Amino acid sequence: MLLPSEIEAKSLIPAVRAILAQKLTGEYNMKEEVVAKVLGVTQAAVSNYVRGTRGDTELMSKLSLVEQIVEMIDDIARDLASNKAYTPYTMSKFIELCNYIRHSLIICDIHHNIESNIDEGVCQLCKGNLMSGRF
Repeated sequence: MLLPSEIEAKSLIPAVRAILAQKLTGEYNMKEEVVAKVLGVTQAAVSNYVRGTRGDTELMSKLSLVEQIVEMIDDIARDLASNKAYTPYTMSKFIELCNYIRHSLIICDIHHNIESNIDEGVCQLCKGNLMSGRF
């Protein structure tokens, strides 16, 4: 059974990075090398994100359907494009995005797509913790 933080590390953060890489190279015309530096990944990873061979494309599509998430990602992309680096302020926006995905229980949908046999009792306890902010 995966913990919410494991789901974030394995699926959510790579999907958000892929969306950011695509935005920064496409909408902001940033070079892959620069995008790699601001995202803290390799240029090869950015190339894979842009081509759609890295990052869960289904999850990316789902995230792109949630207006609040799109706005938060757009805000982060603007910061990264203008500052060319993560700042504490930008980092706090990324954390806010992850917290939103947790507290809105979108993380539960992601988890169920990864592990379909989750015990419902454990699931309900976890949801209670997520909604109370304990995770």
